[in-house]
Amino acid sequence: MTFAELLDRLGGTGRFQVLHVALLVIPVLLTASHNLLQNFSAAIPEHHCQVRLLGNNSHPHTNRTLEPATDEDLLWISIPKDQAGKPDKCRRFVTPQWHLLNSSTADANWTQADTEPCHDGWIYDKSIFTNTIVMEWDLVCNLRTRRQMAQSIYMGGVLAGALAFGSLADRFGRKSVLSWSYLQMAVSGLCTAFSPTFTAYCVFRFLVGMALSGIILNCMSLVLEWVPTKVRTVAGTVVGYSATIGQIILPGLAYALPDWRWLQFAASMPFFAFFIYSWWFAESARWLVLSGKPEQAVEVLKKVAEINGKKEEGEKLTTEVLKSNMQKEMALANTSHTFVSLVRTPTVRRISCCISSVWFATSFSYYGLAMDLQNFGFSIYLIQVAFGSIDIPAKLIAAIGMSYIGRRTTQALSVILAGLAILANIFVPHDLQTLRTSLAVLGKGCLASSFNCLYLYTGELFPTVI
Repeated sequence: MTFAELLDRLGGTGRFQVLHVALLVIPVLLTASHNLLQNFSAAIPEHHCQVRLLGNNSHPHTNRTLEPATDEDLLWISIPKDQAGKPDKCRRFVTPQWHLLNSSTADANWTQADTEPCHDGWIYDKSIFTNTIVMEWDLVCNLRTRRQMAQSIYMGGVLAGALAFGSLADRFGRKSVLSWSYLQMAVSGLCTAFSPTFTAYCVFRFLVGMALSGIILNCMSLVLEWVPTKVRTVAGTVVGYSATIGQIILPGLAYALPDWRWLQFAASMPFFAFFIYSWWFAESARWLVLSGKPEQAVEVLKKVAEINGKKEEGEKLTTEVLKSNMQKEMALANTSHTFVSLVRTPTVRRISCCISSVWFATSFSYYGLAMDLQNFGFSIYLIQVAFGSIDIPAKLIAAIGMSYIGRRTTQALSVILAGLAILANIFVPHDLQTLRTSLAVLGKGCLASSFNCLYLYTGELFPTVI
């Protein structure tokens, strides 16, 4: 028997596996929310310079006092208009332009009046978001690139987490690293919500990104290593759809909590509960054997068999039986492989080059669309729901395509259609917002299909040992 066959004999798809997978995929709902959280926590509201407070409404060219000026009047005489006819976001007049209140001179050459930066700060529209990091730390005009920098720092944490927690999981086990990742996500997410400065916010978001990688990697490992081979595709799809549902839940959560601190708090607190119940998880028996702990593996497998109603089969299991069933895997585990293994032979080198290119293109385009929701001209909440919902049919089509027309064709069609949809938007006029948004949603769906295919295809293309 192979280990997979042994697992099947102990109730491969029994009560334990159903409960185990369910508890593992619930946190994935909120990891998806953290991944796209900055769409809402760093949203850019309409804004303009702070208007000077005028001591009185006395017209400078007459001795009479005008009627009290309205807010619109003060805005009209204090802030120049941009090309779209809206108040400029980054400049204001050095002195109030009173003549603009006179309709006969409203079209005069007011653009020649002296302007200055927003020395006194900005006024923000709070009708949609009551507070975002942009509003709190004035990340607009000269500081607008810091918003994107914060997201890049977060994605840097995702990269660092993949490198760190991947190797730590091989050394200390999937369960312990997953539990630590839940705790790190909870604590760093909570600290993010109470960040006193933008620098602190970036540091804690980096740690959140690291934790996210630890959760996703070890969640997938524990799911796939505890289910039989024949249902791994289904189990992987369940994890994928949990992330999709998380994308749909996020806008509802953001709508209910328009203050970024409360949104961050709400998305982080459940991970304390996930950390507590994660101690119930069973460590991967396969990892225990390959790490030289067969006795512990036998104990875990017996408990699993008992939960699945296969206690008699579990009692027959011994350390010797388990070792004999995993001789081939243990031999492979003893061989060392490094990053050099990815380019050592011509065949593997070609696979590495091609698959890395597709991973880069898919990720680059996916986040380029998913993190740019405000530029579509529709409600950011509805756009996020559409972007999340399109993944449901997209991933289903990818799964069907991989089964009937093959991995390579499905992968190629996904990225080609995504590229065409995104390129087509270059030629669509900006006033056709519905068409532009539809093309973007189609492109995002194709990229979701590409991701779904890539996870499976990558694992199948490379030799098992690397």
